[in-house]
Amino acid sequence: MNELSLDSIKSKIYIVRERQVILDSDLARYYRIETKVLVQNVKRNLKRFPDNFMFQLTDEEFLLLRSQIVTSNNRGGRRYNPYAFTEHGVAMLSGLLNSPNAIEINIKIIESFVSMRHYLNENKDIYQSLNRLSNKVDEQDEKLELLFSSFNKKERLFLPNEEYDSYSYVFNILRNAKKELIIIDSYADISLLDIVRNIDSSIILITSSKSKLSKSEIDKFNKQYNKLKVIKDNSFHDRYFIIDRKTIYHLGTSINYMGQKVFSINLLEDKIVKNELINYINTIL
Repeated sequence: MNELSLDSIKSKIYIVRERQVILDSDLARYYRIETKVLVQNVKRNLKRFPDNFMFQLTDEEFLLLRSQIVTSNNRGGRRYNPYAFTEHGVAMLSGLLNSPNAIEINIKIIESFVSMRHYLNENKDIYQSLNRLSNKVDEQDEKLELLFSSFNKKERLFLPNEEYDSYSYVFNILRNAKKELIIIDSYADISLLDIVRNIDSSIILITSSKSKLSKSEIDKFNKQYNKLKVIKDNSFHDRYFIIDRKTIYHLGTSINYMGQKVFSINLLEDKIVKNELINYINTIL
């Protein structure tokens, strides 16, 4: 399919904050420039891009959107959340970019926005009915969640393609750390940094020489957040989360492989096992 066909462009238009938007990375691909070049042009002209033209996705919005995008497994090495452009923002871009095809490309993108808007208007009754049904389901889900939250979840199994649920579950575990979080993952990569950047406690990562996490990535992370200590040690096979040296979870796969195969996360309760593990970790620290 032609990359600049209306159907292909419409597939890249999402609804965020009740607005139709297209992401900076998709725009950059259409313009055949790097995403950072597009963003730099915008930042140099921020007065031209009020909130109804362009805004940056929050962590929660980005996580939810990633679950809808087929290519979400690869973040592309970005260090920041994407910027979302409305139809007005796209129109403003044509005057900033030096691409000879920028005007032609913008016309096709704006036509896609208009086509999407017409489609939504024509089917608004259907969407309103679906929203009412969805709200009822959400109410029931909230009641069930409240019921099940009273139980102590000691084990959780994840199936292939449940990437978003597994990342969300892991984040909810890790944010319980008040003072110190120890993560043991021999194959840790930059996806780990995406999760722990919003953790308030200090973080110790014990990983192996096989880790794909580079010194440059660690240094850039600490330059902004200043809370990560990385220790290289090849003696671990399994993966663990140790929260304030009290609560320990066993993780059946590396964080960067979550969602690819069946795995489980288990709460360790045996006091002898917990003490042995913490004592061994103390010899490394």
